[in-house]
Amino acid sequence: MSEIYYRKSDLMELEEYLEELQKKLIRSFDLFRNYELNDEKFDLFAKYHLRAEKYFLTKSAKIYGMESNEYILLKMMENLDNRGLEIITNNVIASIDKLVELHDEHMSSIITGVILIDKPLSEIDDDVLNKVSRFKYHKGFSFGFKGWVDIRLLLVSLKDGSNIANKKGKEVSEIFSFKN
Repeated sequence: MSEIYYRKSDLMELEEYLEELQKKLIRSFDLFRNYELNDEKFDLFAKYHLRAEKYFLTKSAKIYGMESNEYILLKMMENLDNRGLEIITNNVIASIDKLVELHDEHMSSIITGVILIDKPLSEIDDDVLNKVSRFKYHKGFSFGFKGWVDIRLLLVSLKDGSNIANKKGKEVSEIFSFKN
């Protein structure tokens, strides 16, 4: 587990950001602060479960059921380098085993890994930014019969409100960006 220390001013910015993000997510997601997963502490964890069923005349005659899930793992990091990015992405990938419950009605799960930093994106190494934007993870279960999982990855700057995301992460990047 990596140790991360914050300055008091960073905590205030983090707290304000988390409050704004919670306002956006609260209607759809169950939210947890300071969530521990795989011996890593995340500043925010959110989960959303959608279930759809089709019946024939009565509920006892179910034709099918489908479940889709979404999870958000958000972590603040003071400095981000290649090694830190690797640790975070490996931890998000490893979380699949704990978060995704496989069964016949599981259709899809999406895990969104959000890394917050306290400096502008222009101060982050170009190699790290490229790795974030090129990150791709898709896994099918039982040839897709038990669904699949995709990972979104976003890097958000608390200093200027901008973000960079992988291809899947661009679908939700607007939710995580802000302007001071």
